Amino acid sequence: MKDNQVLKPGWQRVKFGDVVRLSKARSSDPIADGYERYIGLDHIEPEDLRIRRWGNVADGVTFTSVFKPGQVLFGKRRAYQRKVAVADFSGVCSGDIYVFESKDSNVLLPELLPYICQTEAFFQHAVGTSAGSLSPRTNWTSLANFEFALLPLAEQRNFADLVAMLDENLDNLENADKLSNKLIWSLYCSEILGRNSQCNCIEDPHFGEVSAGLQILTINSIAELVTDGEHATPIRTEGGVPLLSARNIQDGWLDLTECDFVSEETFNLIARRIRPKMGDVFLSCSGSIGRTCHLAEQGDFAMVRSVAIIRPSNQLNGKLLELSLRSPFLQRQIAGRVLQTAQGNLFQGEIRRLRVPVPPLSSQKRFLSIITELDQNSSSLKQRKLKLQSMRKAILAILSLRRISV
Repeated sequence: MKDNQVLKPGWQRVKFGDVVRLSKARSSDPIADGYERYIGLDHIEPEDLRIRRWGNVADGVTFTSVFKPGQVLFGKRRAYQRKVAVADFSGVCSGDIYVFESKDSNVLLPELLPYICQTEAFFQHAVGTSAGSLSPRTNWTSLANFEFALLPLAEQRNFADLVAMLDENLDNLENADKLSNKLIWSLYCSEILGRNSQCNCIEDPHFGEVSAGLQILTINSIAELVTDGEHATPIRTEGGVPLLSARNIQDGWLDLTECDFVSEETFNLIARRIRPKMGDVFLSCSGSIGRTCHLAEQGDFAMVRSVAIIRPSNQLNGKLLELSLRSPFLQRQIAGRVLQTAQGNLFQGEIRRLRVPVPPLSSQKRFLSIITELDQNSSSLKQRKLKLQSMRKAILAILSLRRISV
């Protein structure tokens, strides 16, 4: 933050180390000191402030850094993984985790500290000050020099309460989505595979025996077309025909909030090779691999290489194919066929080899009549979750504004 930049009245320009303390509490014998749990970097989920997993000190651990409820745990190794969490119990943690706390709660509200650590600017600073090629680490001296604008205490409280409310809503949406998915796959087992809803067939790498009338066929044998998008880099335009990439494919729907476009002329050139039709299934096959969407209505879309199109024959309804691709059974197959490159890629040949359940058409119709509303509800939950996440990101950006007008 430059000296000539103007802050709003009551805001302060501070360095992270001016208001935050790095805890140096240690325990040479965690068991004797009464600590039961430990936290390693692998226990902290990226962009999730809650600690949901831990290890037991009694099982053996060499960690000595102590943390207490309310303190912030920040992963200093590979900071690009964005691992920040708030402790809700006492324990010991890895030396690759910094333990932060507010120096003075009347200056920096402790509840605000984790959100400062989650801002894009703080992560960029941490990554930019990391050293080491295989396992880069940032250091306290560098983090302490991070500058940001500190809100007045009353505004800090309002800010922290707002983000906490968003986080609670996100947790509720996540739990509702998990329950919805559990019901969907239980119905999938019973209606498509003809098995008890408690079966583990969709988690097993092999189907074993199948119900009467059900066939297990390769996508190659039930698809009229399997291809992917444009391999050359098309020229983007301000508007026109949407250009889909893997980031636009969400499970069950298309997210066009951050979408590129190509001109009608470019689209017509691409459409000579492939033009999506109603009933097609989109599959993300690079980066975030395995997300699917069924094209329920006709529309013009261009695609890049990271999006594949599967056009099923009359043997299998496109919506059912899309749901099958989302099932744990198909997701296991997809994961096993990904070429492990820097981003990972799923090529056409491997897509064609995927094996999917193909029940009689009467069973397909019955299942889809049951599942349609439930799947729409699941997609709606996901959309609401993404919107809240986008709102949360925009709110956090306030803490790291580089220019704040009066």
